[in-house]
Amino acid sequence: MTTNWKTLVAIATYNERENIPDLVKWIRQEVPQTDLLVIDDGSPDGTGSWCEQMAGENAWFHFIQRGAKQGLGTATICGMQFAIESNYDLWIGMDADLSHPPERLPAMIAKIGERFDSDYDLVIGSRYIAGGNIVGWPLKRRLMSRAVNFYSRVMLGLNPRDCSGAFRCCRVPLLEQLEFSTFLSTGYSFMEEFLWRMKRVDARMAEVPIQFLERQQGQSKLNYREALKALGVISKLGIRNWLGRDGS
Repeated sequence: MTTNWKTLVAIATYNERENIPDLVKWIRQEVPQTDLLVIDDGSPDGTGSWCEQMAGENAWFHFIQRGAKQGLGTATICGMQFAIESNYDLWIGMDADLSHPPERLPAMIAKIGERFDSDYDLVIGSRYIAGGNIVGWPLKRRLMSRAVNFYSRVMLGLNPRDCSGAFRCCRVPLLEQLEFSTFLSTGYSFMEEFLWRMKRVDARMAEVPIQFLERQQGQSKLNYREALKALGVISKLGIRNWLGRDGS
């Protein structure tokens, strides 16, 4: 089933030279017919140079160099727009730090189903349903993540248990229904805002369990400033949601 769709895996990077070669190899082992796109924000560690070489040697590998940090949200939109413009059937987003297990890609694609008029439009690789797990996080971070997900579900009226995870598979025709210019989020709150906007175009959502691994190399880009900014955006969207306003 995984070869029936023209599929793109899009990965946003900043200083992931230590991780990206292993991730690309792992993805191609699990879903060899899938294309890859890396969107890099001017990593000074050589991530871009490695990707440029890969793109020059492999037709299935695509690379966009944006030159400066512009935020995870805008990088994710960049990948979605590439999928739309290149006529892919499925877009998959995942992190570059090896926290999202590529061996779950076939299950996510299979969960989408074989027909557009049935099954699901969006599948989330979930840490918070039966069978899901997080390895390597301290209790404080686990509690913070749970609290953000609970807050997002309440404020935005979302059903998925894992609203903040970036491991997702979506039908591209559903992405075409989104007005990306109206998104408020440029950073980590993009993940929750994306689900809220997908809900508003009646996307059928499902989750498959994953084991999330804390990064082993490199440094996390998430900090308390980014977390507070994300909560602020979720609050603004929540007010719109409760007032019944559209996403514009």
